[in-house]
Amino acid sequence: MARVSETSAEIWQKVFAAQAANADKPATPDPLNTLPTFTRFAQVLADHPQELAAATMAWWQAQAELWQSAWSRWMGEPSEPVVEPKPGDKRFKHDQWSENVLFDYLKQSYLLTSSYMQGTAHSIGDLDPHERKKVEFYTRSFVEAMSPSNFFALNPEVLEATASQKGDNLVRGLKMMLADLERGKGNLLIRQTDMDAFEVGRDMAVTPGAVIWQNNVLQLIQYAPTTEQVHARPLLFIPPWINKYYVLDLNEKKSLMKWLVGQGFTVFMISWVNPDERQAGETWESYMQAVSDAMDVAMKETGQKKINLASYCIGGTMVGSFLARAAKRKDTRVASATLFTAQLDFADAGELQVFVDDKTIAVVDDEMQKGYLPAEKMASAFNMLRSADLIWGYCVNNYMLGKDPFPFDLLYWNADSTAMPAKVHRFYLESFYRDNSFVDGTLKVDGETLSLADIRGPVYHVATREDHIAPAPSVYRGARMMENAEVRFILAGSGHIAGVVNPPAAQKYQYWVNDDLSAPTLAEWMEQAEEHPGSWWVDWEAWLIGHSGRKVKAREPGAKHGVLEPAPGEFVKVRFDRR
Repeated sequence: MARVSETSAEIWQKVFAAQAANADKPATPDPLNTLPTFTRFAQVLADHPQELAAATMAWWQAQAELWQSAWSRWMGEPSEPVVEPKPGDKRFKHDQWSENVLFDYLKQSYLLTSSYMQGTAHSIGDLDPHERKKVEFYTRSFVEAMSPSNFFALNPEVLEATASQKGDNLVRGLKMMLADLERGKGNLLIRQTDMDAFEVGRDMAVTPGAVIWQNNVLQLIQYAPTTEQVHARPLLFIPPWINKYYVLDLNEKKSLMKWLVGQGFTVFMISWVNPDERQAGETWESYMQAVSDAMDVAMKETGQKKINLASYCIGGTMVGSFLARAAKRKDTRVASATLFTAQLDFADAGELQVFVDDKTIAVVDDEMQKGYLPAEKMASAFNMLRSADLIWGYCVNNYMLGKDPFPFDLLYWNADSTAMPAKVHRFYLESFYRDNSFVDGTLKVDGETLSLADIRGPVYHVATREDHIAPAPSVYRGARMMENAEVRFILAGSGHIAGVVNPPAAQKYQYWVNDDLSAPTLAEWMEQAEEHPGSWWVDWEAWLIGHSGRKVKAREPGAKHGVLEPAPGEFVKVRFDRR
């Protein structure tokens, strides 16, 4: 306990030092702008007393049943649980949560209460859909934070470890907390994996290639061929700049880059800069111009007049705006475009939408005084979307149980966050998340007013069924609104990452195909869709071959432009927590 006290004192010193360093910054009350929404929700509850009373009575009855069940167990009589954790809920996996009557009662009482609160937030009264989503999200965040598993004295696994290890678990945990505070320069950056187990360019992002060109915002990688012949037309990837590109090149078994090269494609990848003050002047238009310049380099390198584009998440949103502008300017360089989990219609844009309104955008502006949004701010937002797993689970595992997190490449990538140029980020939040201007036909880009109907040409559009960032129904609506394009829409199994990074050799998940996009909703589209087992990559390959031309001799990276450095290049290796 003396060691616990000593380390705790160091932690408080770090916290107080960080507070002192930020003392001149004005505090922002309610930075996520929740008070107005919950005030309106309170009025909704007051206007629907019968619904609230019925839900409350059902909760009281369930609690009474639970008390009777617990009392029976205390008396040595068998009793069935009143409520069970959902499948996949890891918080209550320790045996004592079920075998010990007291902890079992705590668990079930919590589950009943959290279900009551979330059910109330979801169903009672009439509320604007955006505000309903906000109420549901923050209610869920609250009940996840209040789980008894998060509290030292209420978690039997933590108490057992503390007794058996004589508190050494707490010493290790607090030392980890201190290291995470130091890594975050006073902010707690919870480690989700062993941060020393991987290295970009050594364990991930290892597909051979070279950086052949760069500018202020990107490096252009050309991958080395592994076949004697390749398709003539090159493929250029535009990944999101919210995350590092190498989720598409995690390791040899999962790498989409390695697989594409093996299928005989000449593949180029944009590696975005991890911005700082030097990128303060960058805009949505300047990022689009950088993409255009990279296209020209790739076409010159391969001697082609057209190029295929592939994009992921926000990269796909930019490609959508690029295609619309290209059509208006009679720019015919794009032979085809592929969009992975990319939203174009933001009417129901997933859980990230709860962070976007005029008040929160103003708060974000305050965070971007140096011309960019710090990487840890966006990382925190993504972690909040799955706080039970990505925040509280690690608080218990790391800081209470004193266990080192398991080495996992995907979580290393998830923690390798990026900053964002202020003007680019503000444009994205306002024009897409807040105003949905691409759908309204009022998107202003570089002097052009753009709409989804402006997009022309072949488009392969992939949504994933369990995506919480780009919900599949939203992606489907955007695909339908490209009414003048030749759209092939695919729905893949799993979520935003696993549904995309799904190599055929893994034989996992499935995908659905339906060439008829006349159905107004995804659910109706699914009624006539054909299910195929395994990866959608094979379907995409067949489609892409049709837009990639004849076979030619394989090209070595940088044959015309030269090689600046080996892949993956320096831009992707810059980490915000090691600057």
